[in-house]
Amino acid sequence: MTRIEIDGLPATADTLAHPATSTTGNFTAMQVRGGQVRGMDLHLTRLRTASQEIFDVRLDDDLVLSHVRHALADVVDASLRVYVFQPEDALSVMVTVNPPGEPPSTPQRLLAVPYTRPFPHLKHLGGFAQAHHVKLARRAGFDDALLTTPDGLITEGATTNIGFFQGDTVVWPDAPVLLGITMQLVNTALPEPPRLAEVRLDDLTAFDAAFLTNARGVVPVGAIDDLEFPVDPARMKVVVDAYESVPWQRP
Repeated sequence: MTRIEIDGLPATADTLAHPATSTTGNFTAMQVRGGQVRGMDLHLTRLRTASQEIFDVRLDDDLVLSHVRHALADVVDASLRVYVFQPEDALSVMVTVNPPGEPPSTPQRLLAVPYTRPFPHLKHLGGFAQAHHVKLARRAGFDDALLTTPDGLITEGATTNIGFFQGDTVVWPDAPVLLGITMQLVNTALPEPPRLAEVRLDDLTAFDAAFLTNARGVVPVGAIDDLEFPVDPARMKVVVDAYESVPWQRP
C-alpha cells in the first residue's frame, strides 16, 4: 500500500515535479490506528507554524484535515505523512499513506556523531546528512546515530528525541532540537514532571537509563558508543504507559 495525494487528488508526474525537485518544505509524520491519530492537534500546530516561518503563508488546519481524511479513505492502519510545499503562490499539501510501522523490537545501540541539524526546531526537508550518518552508524555495527555538537553536547537522534532517566525523573537534553510529537505527548502524562539539562557524552554515566521517541513510539537505548545502558523494564514502562495513555483523535 502506497498512496500519494497532492491537494486532494492522486499524484501525477506533473504534480510530483515540484516535490521531487524541491528541498524547501516541511512535514509531519504520524501513525494511524483504527482511523485515529495521537496528538493530531500537535501535528496541525507543527505544520501551521513551520509553514508560516518558511513560506510566510498561513496554512489552514481544516484544509489539511480534509486532505488527510481523503487520502486515508477506507484505510484504518497506516504510516501517514503530510508535506507542505509552495510550487506557486499558494501552499500545496501532499499526503502519503504507507503500511503501519512499529518501533524497533530491540534496544538501540547509538553511535555519537558530531552533527546538528540546521534550523533544528523545524521538521524540514533536506535530511541527507542525518540519513547518511545513520548509514555510516549501521555499517559500524550500530542501529542509529546520536547527534551531538563538536564539543560533545547531545542534542537528538537522527530521527528521534532521546530521553534519559536519572532516578525516577526523565531528563531531556537542553539543546536546540525538534520538539517531537511523541516527546510532547509523553511529557503530558508522566507521573513526575520531566526536566531539561545539558547532557554531554562525558556525563552519560550519571544516568540510569535512556530511551528514544519518534512517530513509531518508544524504544530503549542499549548503548551509546561503547557505554552499555541497562534496560530497566520498570522505567521503560513509565514512559510507554505515559505515551499509551494519551487518547487517540480522529482527523
